[in-house]
Amino acid sequence: MSGREYMALALRLARRGIWSTHPNPNVGCVIVKGGEVVGRGWHRQAGGPHAEVFALREAGERARGADVYLTLEPCSHQGRTPPCADALVEAGVKRVVVAMQDPNPRVAGGGLERLRAAGIEVETGLLEAQARRLNPGFVSRMERGRPWLRLKLAASLDGRTAMASGESRWITGDAARRDVQRLRARSSAIVTGIGTVLADDPSLNVRLQPADLAGVEPLRQPLRVVLDSRLRMPPAASMLRLPGETLVLTTGTDGERRAALERAGARVESVEARDGRPDPAAVLRHLAEQEVNEVLLECGPQLAGAFLQAGLVDELILYLAPHLMGDDARGLFRLPGLEQMRDRIALEWLDVRQVGNDLRLTLSPLGDEGGVGNKGGEG
Repeated sequence: MSGREYMALALRLARRGIWSTHPNPNVGCVIVKGGEVVGRGWHRQAGGPHAEVFALREAGERARGADVYLTLEPCSHQGRTPPCADALVEAGVKRVVVAMQDPNPRVAGGGLERLRAAGIEVETGLLEAQARRLNPGFVSRMERGRPWLRLKLAASLDGRTAMASGESRWITGDAARRDVQRLRARSSAIVTGIGTVLADDPSLNVRLQPADLAGVEPLRQPLRVVLDSRLRMPPAASMLRLPGETLVLTTGTDGERRAALERAGARVESVEARDGRPDPAAVLRHLAEQEVNEVLLECGPQLAGAFLQAGLVDELILYLAPHLMGDDARGLFRLPGLEQMRDRIALEWLDVRQVGNDLRLTLSPLGDEGGVGNKGGEG
């Protein structure tokens, strides 16, 4: 096997952690001695051993004088686990090949310098683009100060999301809805608006079993986030009775409503306002401060349009069902002010595939801050 193949194996190992490592990045490690893979590891859960530790345990004494392929720079600081750079030094490895430097300012080259200071040969940049795509949210939070945002919508072939009566269940089929569950499972948070809560009383939880997610246990529920400027969220909302945490972000000051929601189990916090509603950019900054890496936005046309027009959508995931709902049905977006062709929001195709009887379209707005994340779809 070549160096690229060893790093590709490390990337495949790292991907196993996408359901469980929040808020940490997904990391894979492969140790090679004499052309043989003697150690494999991947980061499985925040607070648990890192990928290097698992790989070193498997390699044992064979790690001495070996080559190590890592998808991310080894940590050099004491967190919930000891520094992995020190573990590699103590194991006596000869060479470390790293796909990408850690964008975390607490590391940012420190791990590589520690290895070099110990006389270990260090190489960087092998399959770096693939490594960045593996952790779009972590990279985005470290480099841009906000999470990676996926906007998920489901519509009929004529671009409608609900009938004129408000009825919207179900636009897509079972396979597409199950696919959305996997998007939820990899997300740190699911964001919606108060309009969706009042109209649909959604659960916004992951309804899969551990066996559906590579046997990961316990199954992590993403943070549920409701944008609610006037605190109209009912204390009896379904999501407040489910496992996991619900955060209500508001611009309002009604103490009685806040207290009622907090008694019902919600966490209520204030963010900056824009046009009387929670400012989308402020919402993402607020979530980044809480170590949220990847956000899945599931909402109505007004909120979808607001995030799009603010330039905050990194991926648009649209499930298209093969039926027509008519002129009076509700559309996908509210995008005021787009009057000329030059005002259009341009998108690029990342992925198109059939999911059951529906199509899943993955697109990215052109002119985003590029290079951070998941160009090329879900894979």
